[in-house]
Amino acid sequence: MRGMTRYYHQRFFGDTRATAGAIVLLFVVGFWSVPEAFLLVPIVALIGANQTAFDASYLIMARHYSATLEDEINQSMRRSVLVASKLEDCYLFPLDEKKIVTVGWGSGFSWFGWMTGFYTLLGAAAFVFGIALGWPALTEAGGVWSTVYLVVLLAITSGSLVAGWWWFVRGEGERRLRMVLESEFGQRTPPSKVTPLSG
Repeated sequence: MRGMTRYYHQRFFGDTRATAGAIVLLFVVGFWSVPEAFLLVPIVALIGANQTAFDASYLIMARHYSATLEDEINQSMRRSVLVASKLEDCYLFPLDEKKIVTVGWGSGFSWFGWMTGFYTLLGAAAFVFGIALGWPALTEAGGVWSTVYLVVLLAITSGSLVAGWWWFVRGEGERRLRMVLESEFGQRTPPSKVTPLSG
């Protein structure tokens, strides 16, 4: 599970670099000579947003499982030998609390949350600028192609937001993890609320 958390960071920044590189390239091509390239920016931004959220869903799963295993080991040792899940809960973002993907609020907000929000806001800005800069090319094309582009873009954007809200903000993903882990290991206290065992 710790290997999965390491792999998440590798994949997240790999996917972020690939998305950012593709968006910058499309802007360069659009300003250079092909304004239709601007219209691909929102698609690439959505792909990047969905992919990095998918990466985060793996991190959340790995953290839930590793926290449960640490609890089991600590209970069997009758002392807090493993505390990585507690550190992650207070330093990165809390499990089992409302958040937008990995962005907690209030006391759950962290630099980890800021970085997630930072990349999300940059992606949203690129999405908007891509449409604004590509709008003349879209209206010039006119007809059915412009309509199809806008309908598809609206559908995948709305679908991404609704599914993300359901899975992350409403907590469906973590609810499913809790259901399986509690059926196998019993009720687990979130790491931030665990009282250290006395040795």
